[in-house]
Amino acid sequence: MRPAPAHPALPWLAALGVMLMWASSFLVIRVAGNHFSPGAMALLRMASAAVALLPLLFLGRVHRPRSGRLWAAVIGWGVAWFAAYIVVLNAAELFLDPATAAMLVNLAPLLVAVASGLLLGEGLSVRLLAGVLVAFSGIVLITVGASTGDLSGLGVVLGLAAALLYAGSVLAQKLLLAHVDSTSMTVIGVLSGALACLPFTPALVTEVSAAPAGAVLGVVYLGMFPTALAFLLWGYALTHTGAGLLSSSSLLVPALTLVLAGLLLGEVPPPLAAVGGVLCLAGASFAVAPAVLAALRRQ
Repeated sequence: MRPAPAHPALPWLAALGVMLMWASSFLVIRVAGNHFSPGAMALLRMASAAVALLPLLFLGRVHRPRSGRLWAAVIGWGVAWFAAYIVVLNAAELFLDPATAAMLVNLAPLLVAVASGLLLGEGLSVRLLAGVLVAFSGIVLITVGASTGDLSGLGVVLGLAAALLYAGSVLAQKLLLAHVDSTSMTVIGVLSGALACLPFTPALVTEVSAAPAGAVLGVVYLGMFPTALAFLLWGYALTHTGAGLLSSSSLLVPALTLVLAGLLLGEVPPPLAAVGGVLCLAGASFAVAPAVLAALRRQ
């Protein structure tokens, strides 16, 4: 059995940090995505994340999986999560506006909630499912309010593929965390994802020389914070919480993105999108608040 966290609220504070970093990533991708192709941006992002995590390797914080099967599983998870998912999502946003892409990807928390209840024995809480559905209805309103109306069949397929990769990666990580600590899993996974993106090196060399410095620094930020730091925190939180419950907290991301866009970019969301943001916050809070309060009461 893994040791309990030093304070029961720490996993949820870690999750909140992850949601804020993931929300900020949508703003950065909006700018940097104009200068990089999907594969090149994924390679620069993952290379930056790998560099940020290398000190953990040199400090002896990374422990090797105990068997060849575990090695293969962790490497496969890393390629799926840190290479395939990122490239597919970047590609989806070439054919869809950001709001529609975000809606499709955020099918993943609902898939995780159902699958973790049925397959991982976490149970199907009516409150959790109700909160997820309310939050997802808010995402639909954000999409309707903020979408440009552009819809591509290929874009929809890529968006759904990204959601499946997201959900499958979360479920696989929850299973593997019983055998590999979260720090080691994150570092090995990120390095695996970076290596899997190496075929995009020629495109990155061409594009990085033409991209403005701000776009390059933006992708480096994506690697160091929403990837390296955020996934360290995510792995820690997932070690101490249920996969379905934690994934439902990611439904806060679209609402947080609207707030950050208003604060940092001065963007005022359309009224329907603002209502959707409120529903996202309400639904996600309804789903996870009891678990957070129970953790605080245990302390």
